[in-house]
Amino acid sequence: MAQAANGTLYRGREGMWSWVAHRISGVLIFLFLFAHVLDTALVRVSPHAYNEVMGAYKNPVVGLAEAGLVAAVIFHALNGLRIIAVDFWAKGPKYQRQLFWGVVIGFVVLFAPFAIRHLTVVFTH
Repeated sequence: MAQAANGTLYRGREGMWSWVAHRISGVLIFLFLFAHVLDTALVRVSPHAYNEVMGAYKNPVVGLAEAGLVAAVIFHALNGLRIIAVDFWAKGPKYQRQLFWGVVIGFVVLFAPFAIRHLTVVFTH
C-alpha cells in the first residue's frame, strides 16, 4: 500500500472495483424488478394502459437498457460466485485476483453472444 502524507492511501485494485460493480449491478437489478412489478401490476388496473406501456418499451433505448440489465445480471451472478469462493474456500483470498479475472472472462464469454444477437434484433426491427 502506498503511504500518503496524511495516512494510508488505498489505491483500489480488482477487489475494490469488484465490490463497487457488485453494489451497482445489485441496485440496477433491484430497480428493474421494482419497475417490472409495477408495469406488470398495471395489467390488473387497466389492460389498455398496460398495452400502451408495453408498446412504449419497443424502442432502441429500451433495447439498450435490456442489454444493460442482462449485463448486470450476468456480472452480479458470476461475481457472487467469486465472493462465495473467497468467503468459503480456504484458498479463496489467495486467489481472489485470479477469480476476478475469471469473472471478467466469463462475463465476456456469456454477454458478447447475447449482446450481438439482441442488439441485432433491436436495431433491425
